[in-house]
Amino acid sequence: MLSLGIVGLPNVGKSSLFNALTSSAAAAAANYPFCTVDPNIGMVEVPDPRLAALAVIVKPKKTVPAVVQFVDIAGLVKGAAQGEGLGNKFLSNIRETDAIVHVVRCFEDPDVTHVMGSVNPARDKEVIEFELALADFASVEKRLDKVQRAARTGDKEAQAELPALEAANRVLSEGKPLREAGLTPEQMAQLAPLRLLSAKPVLYAANVTDAELSGGEGPHVQALRAAIAATGEPAEVVTFSARIEAELAALDPGDRAEFLASLGIDSAGLDRLIRAGYHLLGLQTYFTAGEQEVRAWTIHQGDTAPKAAGVIHTDFEKGFIRGETVSYDDFVSLGGWKEAREKGAVRSEGKEYVVSDGDVMLFRFNV
Repeated sequence: MLSLGIVGLPNVGKSSLFNALTSSAAAAAANYPFCTVDPNIGMVEVPDPRLAALAVIVKPKKTVPAVVQFVDIAGLVKGAAQGEGLGNKFLSNIRETDAIVHVVRCFEDPDVTHVMGSVNPARDKEVIEFELALADFASVEKRLDKVQRAARTGDKEAQAELPALEAANRVLSEGKPLREAGLTPEQMAQLAPLRLLSAKPVLYAANVTDAELSGGEGPHVQALRAAIAATGEPAEVVTFSARIEAELAALDPGDRAEFLASLGIDSAGLDRLIRAGYHLLGLQTYFTAGEQEVRAWTIHQGDTAPKAAGVIHTDFEKGFIRGETVSYDDFVSLGGWKEAREKGAVRSEGKEYVVSDGDVMLFRFNV
């Protein structure tokens, strides 16, 4: 399951986005700082039309989509790492997430207060990154002290971990995110248990005016893109309108496409955000299809069949014998398992098979 932590300054549309994405009113949204106090967690179904097509053929008792977990915390402010505002208290809630969704205000509205007095996406981006880096600095400094003492006693594991911690400490002490530190994959692996926030991939969600969604990007989004490009980080920017997302969430699913078309928009912000998250993290989907259920499963690109089976249950991976697989296109065009087998479209694959996006899988295992 993909898990995304939502961060941003107060009043940028963070909680409004969360409410719309999860079609709930769980996160209060109001025009004053620190409106969201407790962290909010919501589960969102991953939109995938292939799932419905499989269900039409198989006619299962239930259909289960893949899900994304969104975690929304209070808005961060400058000085959060030193105790300013409320957001720093809840950073631990997003340490377990796979990536960060950084919501940035890219619209002008005199009726919506900006906590720093003006709309400036590049500055706002820097403020949040600085606070996340300082929060990480506290974690690394604490770990570094412990590891240094252990290393002096001759502890081999501590001695191996020490260089990565020292490198991270130097970067974070300057308020720079670890993503920009140029650490080696081995060093990042050493730091992984700390679940450092500034090491996580980032999706930037630019909250724009309705007109900008269909009429081209304005200067604020362009400024955000320029600030990202200057760091060289492989980040993605998804534009959305919190107001439109809220209206979409209130509509019946069947009316949403017509509403988007009337605005000249191809897809909802939710769809684009999830697609960007999958792309950023190198994720893909495979399916299982039987009489009990048709289900979508999220795995990493390059995962082998046993690894994919392990997403269902660890026993499937441990006792993996083989996987029977057919492409989604063949499964649908031929009409199901029976017909696909008769036409020779179903393949028997072993432990080395790399699962492709859209594969329909059946696993054989023995524990």
